[in-house]
Amino acid sequence: MGKNIVVITGSPRKNGNSFAMVDAFTEAAEKLGHKVMRFDAAFSNVGGCHACETCFKSGKACTYDDDFNTIAPALLEADGIVFAAPVYWYSFPGQIKNTIDKMYSFCIGGKDFAGKKLGLITCCEEEDPAVMDGIRIPTERIAALMKWDVVGEVCIPGVLEAGAIEKTDGCAQAAKLAEAF
Repeated sequence: MGKNIVVITGSPRKNGNSFAMVDAFTEAAEKLGHKVMRFDAAFSNVGGCHACETCFKSGKACTYDDDFNTIAPALLEADGIVFAAPVYWYSFPGQIKNTIDKMYSFCIGGKDFAGKKLGLITCCEEEDPAVMDGIRIPTERIAALMKWDVVGEVCIPGVLEAGAIEKTDGCAQAAKLAEAF
C-alpha cells in the first residue's frame, strides 16, 4: 500500500542539484505506488514563527496566515516527510527554515505528529561531507524530538553549478531513498 510523502524543498534554483535529486526521488516513489506532494518553500510565502503559541486556536496551524497553512494539513496526514535543500552557509537555507520552524505549531497545538518517516536530501559546494552537518544534525534532532524515524540521508558534497549532480550518484541515491518509505 502506497504512502503519503511530503517533500519540502528549500532551493531557490529550479534547475539546481537538490531539485534534480528530488525529481529522482519523486519518480521512484511514485513508481512504488506512493503519493508525493511537493512544497517548494523558496517559491512560497512562509514567514518566520512569531512564538505566539496560538497555533491551531484559529482553526489553522498558524494564526499568522501564510502558505504554511496550505501545507500543514498534508504534513499532518503524511506517512513520511523529506527535507531537501542545498547547504547555505553551513546550514538550512532560510527558504526552508521558516517552514521547518512552523512545524512547532503541531507541538503547541497538541497534534499527534509522531511516527512519521523522515528522509533528507542535501548537497553542498565543498568536498568535505562534514559541511552538511549543519543540515544533517538538526534533521536528526528534529526527528528525535518529534519521534520520527530517519530512514535515510542523501548527502552529496562537491556540487555547485546546476547539473553538477549528474557527475555523482546523488540522483541514484535519492531514488533509492524512496524504497525506505
